Amino acid sequence: MLFVCYPKCSTCKKAEKWLEAKGIDFEKRDIKTENPSAVELKEWYQKSGLPLKRFFNTSGNLYKEMKLKDRLPEMSEEEQIELLSTDGMLVKRPILVDGDAVLVGFKEKEWEERF
Repeated sequence: MLFVCYPKCSTCKKAEKWLEAKGIDFEKRDIKTENPSAVELKEWYQKSGLPLKRFFNTSGNLYKEMKLKDRLPEMSEEEQIELLSTDGMLVKRPILVDGDAVLVGFKEKEWEERF
């Protein structure tokens, strides 16, 4: 199981503590130093069943600076995935990848249902 997070993020810290409390083994990856590739993001997006917009960190400074709220609707999925792969700070976190399941963001109820 892969846990992709930003160590300074309070939500990521909460999710990590939750996983540890449940005794769930995972490999931790810092999204800032090891940004997901376009190939990974496309695979995770397809497995997640979520809209691609859910993979964007819409509350992040970079998202706001780049005015992505206005730009995303005009971009193709491929362009959006390529953009996400350029900087980990654009990507919503944490991301938990477990086989065919991909959880984006930490919603305890959602994670409870999965485990």
